[in-house]
Amino acid sequence: MTIKDLQPAIVWNNFYSLTRCPRPSKHEEIVRKFLLEWAAEHKIDAQADETGNVIMRVPATPGYENLKTVVLQGHMDMVPQKNADVAHDFLKDPIETWVDGEWLRAKGTTLGADNGLGVALAMAVAESKDVKHGPIEILVTYDEETGMTGAQLLKPGVLKGDILINLDSETEGELYVGCAGGLDATATARYRRKKEPRAHECWSLTVKGCQGGHSGMDIILCRANANRTIARVLLPLLDRLGCKLIDLEGGTLRNAIPREAFATLYVPRKGVSAAKRAVARMAKELKAEYAATDPNLAVIFEPYKAAPGEVCEPEDCKYVTEEAALRFVRAILACPDGVERMSDAMPGMVETSNNLAMVKIYRGHFSLKCLMRSSVDSAKMALAARMKSVFELAGIRVRFTGGYSGWAPNAQSEIRAVMQKVYKQMFGEEPKVMAIHAGLECGILSGAYPHWDMVSMGPTLLSPHSPDERAFIPSVQKVWDFLKEVLVNIPAK
Repeated sequence: MTIKDLQPAIVWNNFYSLTRCPRPSKHEEIVRKFLLEWAAEHKIDAQADETGNVIMRVPATPGYENLKTVVLQGHMDMVPQKNADVAHDFLKDPIETWVDGEWLRAKGTTLGADNGLGVALAMAVAESKDVKHGPIEILVTYDEETGMTGAQLLKPGVLKGDILINLDSETEGELYVGCAGGLDATATARYRRKKEPRAHECWSLTVKGCQGGHSGMDIILCRANANRTIARVLLPLLDRLGCKLIDLEGGTLRNAIPREAFATLYVPRKGVSAAKRAVARMAKELKAEYAATDPNLAVIFEPYKAAPGEVCEPEDCKYVTEEAALRFVRAILACPDGVERMSDAMPGMVETSNNLAMVKIYRGHFSLKCLMRSSVDSAKMALAARMKSVFELAGIRVRFTGGYSGWAPNAQSEIRAVMQKVYKQMFGEEPKVMAIHAGLECGILSGAYPHWDMVSMGPTLLSPHSPDERAFIPSVQKVWDFLKEVLVNIPAK
C-alpha cells in the first residue's frame, strides 16, 4: 500500500502533491507556485499577497450563502530534518513516504504532515463538489516554522471572514483554544585560539540517537537534549583530563529538540585511556537516565577521521583556549532547558519552557540559540532575564528577538460551542478543549483580526520536527468527516 491508496483520497492526493514540492521554511517558492497553479486548474480564485501568503476564495454552496464566512488556515512550509545517514536535499528532493500499518512515515526525513495535512484538508474543501458550506477563505501562510513571518506580515482587511479554523493542531479529538507565546534568544561571543598542542591526538565525540521532536509539543516528554548531553560529557574531559576543545556543533532549528551533537578534541596521548574511561562512564550514566525516553541514545568517542577530500589547514588545527572552552561548556550546562513550569490554569499543560536548540563553537566564534515559550508573558520575560544573567556572568552577549504573545481562550466562542456539539453528535464523546504549548499562528493573526472567533484542530501526528514524524492514517478520515459537518453547521451571519 502507498499514500495513493489511502482514504479519503481527496485529502491524501493533495498531500501527496505537497510532498512533491520542496518547501523548507524560507524556501517556499516552489510550493507557492504549485498552490496558485492548482487553484487555477480547479477554477478557484487565488492570489499571493504582497508578502507571499496564498489566499483562496471559494463561494458558498447554493443555499448556504447566509452562513458566516470561515477562514481555513494552515502553513505551506515544513521543518527540514533528516537522519545523518540519509542523503536528501530539502531544496530539491521530494519527500518519500511509506505506509507502516496505520501510520504514514517518511524515509529518514521529516514527513511534512506539519502542516501539509492541514493545507491538504483546506484544498479538499475547496475542490470538493459534495461538501456543503458557506463562503470560504483559505489562508496558507509561509515561514511559520522559523518566525511565523507570513502571519506577522498579514495586513488587516485582506480577509473578510468571521471565523478562523486553524488546521495545524496535532491530536484528533482535541480542540485548541489557546497557545503559548514565544521569544528567541541568541548568545554570541568571540574567543582566542591556540596552536595544536604537542603530544596530543585528535579525537571525535558524538552524541546521537536522541529522539528529539517538537520543542513545544514534545518538551513535556523530557527527552535528552543532545547539546546539554554532550556538554555533560565534555566538562570532565576539559576540566580534569587536559583535553582541548577544537569545535562543537549541535542542533539545526530553534523549534526542534536537538538529536545530535558533535565535538572535536585534542586528547593527551598519555591520557587517552583515562579519557575513554571517563566517556564510557558518562555514556553508561546517560543511557540509564534516558532509558525510557531515548533508548537509542549513543555516545561515541573515537580517533578523528577526516572526511573524504578534507584537508586540515594550519588555521583549522587550533583549539579554544582552556579558559574559554570551560566558560562556554559551563554556560551551556547552566542555560535553562526543558520544562520550567507547568500551568496552573490548564492542569497537565506546560506553561513555560526553553529549548536549548543550537550550539556552535568554530573558528573563534561561539553561538547558542534558544526558543522560549510560555502562555504567561511575564513568566516568559522572567525566564529571559535569567538566561541573560547566566550568559552575561559567563561574559557572553545575549539578545532577544521574534517575540510574540500567546492566544488567550475566549469563553464566549461560538465556533467552539458548535464544534463541541457536532463532535459529540458524530462520535458519541466530548472533544477535549485545551490550550497548547506551541506557537500557533492564531495568536499573531488575532492582532490583525481581533474579531475572529478561532479554534485549532487537526489529525494526529507524532514526533513532528524530527525524522520520526508520522501521521495516524485513520485520524485523517475522522478529521475530514468532522470538518465537513462543522462547515454545514456554521452559524448564520
